[in-house]
Amino acid sequence: MQLGVVFPQTELGADPVVIRDYAQAVEGLGYHHLLAYEHVIGAHPDRLTHGWRMYTHEDQFHEPLVLFAYLAAVTERLEFVTGILILPMRQTALVAKQAAELDVLSGGRLRLGVGIGRNRVEYEVMNASFHDRGRRSAEQVQVLRALWTQELVTFEGRWHTISNAGINPLPVQRPIPIWFGGGADPVLRRIARLGDGWFPQFHPGQEAEETVARLHRYARAAGRDPAEIGIEGSVTFAGGNEDEWQARAAWWRTLGASYLTVNTMGAGLRTADEHVAALRRCREALAGV
Repeated sequence: MQLGVVFPQTELGADPVVIRDYAQAVEGLGYHHLLAYEHVIGAHPDRLTHGWRMYTHEDQFHEPLVLFAYLAAVTERLEFVTGILILPMRQTALVAKQAAELDVLSGGRLRLGVGIGRNRVEYEVMNASFHDRGRRSAEQVQVLRALWTQELVTFEGRWHTISNAGINPLPVQRPIPIWFGGGADPVLRRIARLGDGWFPQFHPGQEAEETVARLHRYARAAGRDPAEIGIEGSVTFAGGNEDEWQARAAWWRTLGASYLTVNTMGAGLRTADEHVAALRRCREALAGV
């Protein structure tokens, strides 16, 4: 498994020097990739759906594509992963253009994780429909791949019309890998048909194993080899220890994960140095993954 880290969006601050030093330290520790969450805008808690844990206007989020463009210039081999970009609230051609540019400037180091999100406020502010976001995202993926692999594209869909037009420059990766977040059944079916990989969010157990088995059934029904669909597992630093991290990594390995990401958020770490120290400890514990 390739080992990566979650960029501690809400805890690292906005000093570009600190962000640069953190990313370079991550690369220096031997981690393979850096994954960043996304929220374009935060709302007051009164505007959020009750019963769901959501970030608010008090939580700081760097825009991941711009963040990665900055970090591409100060790193050499670190892969950049959006985990996830909320695709249906963004214009598809603009995402294609921005992602292609980032892939060019980083030398092909982008993996685009996408999802549909669950925050109505963001869709409202972005002037995008919340209700058809799942179906729309499936068509967006088709459009993205066409724009990334063809100089000129003609496409006629429900939400997109392109007549003999294209982006320039095209990305280094043709196409850029697209991974999906989420775990509802319609999402699993989209992953089975369209995804290069999946970011599952569950804990070890029978239900998780049954969900992966269901994804594999859907993939075979779609005429795909389930082995073509990568899985990214996760290990949480907070409240854990070396034995627990190793056990979690071993479980993800048996589940077929090809990537494993360490998350140091929520552990009460107050500085970038403390996050890096935690990552060093995890890297040593997971040296054999």
